[in-house]
Amino acid sequence: MFGTDTVDRVLVTYLNDHYAAAVVGSELARRLASQQRGSVRADEIAALAEELAEDLRTLRRVMADLEVPVRTYKATAAWAAEKVGRLKLNGRVLAPSPSSPVVELEGIAAQVTAKIGMWRSMRSRARRDGRLDPDEMDELLARAERQRETALRLHDHFADAAFA
Repeated sequence: MFGTDTVDRVLVTYLNDHYAAAVVGSELARRLASQQRGSVRADEIAALAEELAEDLRTLRRVMADLEVPVRTYKATAAWAAEKVGRLKLNGRVLAPSPSSPVVELEGIAAQVTAKIGMWRSMRSRARRDGRLDPDEMDELLARAERQRETALRLHDHFADAAFA
């Protein structure tokens, strides 16, 4: 079986990978909220973006509670990758493609789906690690499931508009 050091390394890698993904999800949502100001779905998108930013802060606190250092190189690389992803060629020079919010919401939904798995894993760990609150893990899991539903509902709205 794995020794404690191996388990700790696995946890450090696992949580840092999720942290990097959460950086991307938060940035995508923030940009989408900015682009959709004044639209019919603006309030819903802004609320989702704020929740994802809050979840990023919560994950950082959970990592600190577990004494897991944030690997800034991973978070920085994820942040930069999201910025580079904005440069994709979409056939338009000055305006975003109508498919841009669809693709961004697919990315957000994927990140939130991964986050659901992470909170499930942390809920499991909370059963034997007093540094984690099982009730908080349940709340975070339920919140992530609601976020996924929101992202998918928004996705359908923008897909209908882009591909009708």
